[in-house]
Amino acid sequence: MTRIPTQSDNADRPVVLVGHCLADQFMLKNALRRLANGSPVRSINDRRTLDAALAERPVLLVNRVLDGRFGTDSGIELIRELVAASPATAILISNFEEAQAEAVAAGAFEGFGKQDLYELRTARIVEEALSA
Repeated sequence: MTRIPTQSDNADRPVVLVGHCLADQFMLKNALRRLANGSPVRSINDRRTLDAALAERPVLLVNRVLDGRFGTDSGIELIRELVAASPATAILISNFEEAQAEAVAAGAFEGFGKQDLYELRTARIVEEALSA
């Protein structure tokens, strides 16, 4: 299991799972608690709560197909909206390379798929996002 050394000023920066179903939330929270070394990890499934959480400068891990009430079911579209309106730090969670490329073009950090949660590359992506 890879543990990320986190700078102390980022230890309280929250990680927010955006638009994930309950089963995926459980899996992602367990993995990210290890990767984010002390950063709180929580889930949000509606736009109003997400907008309120943006003041905390969270790292947003956005599902490709959103589960919840966001005004869209597209995680890429949500990333596009968030990045255009604020300096949001967003990562798309998807196994599809085309979706990852589209998310990066929309302003997201390089993302990863659920199947890659325990890869060293994923640990580096989370570390970079927490430091942004």
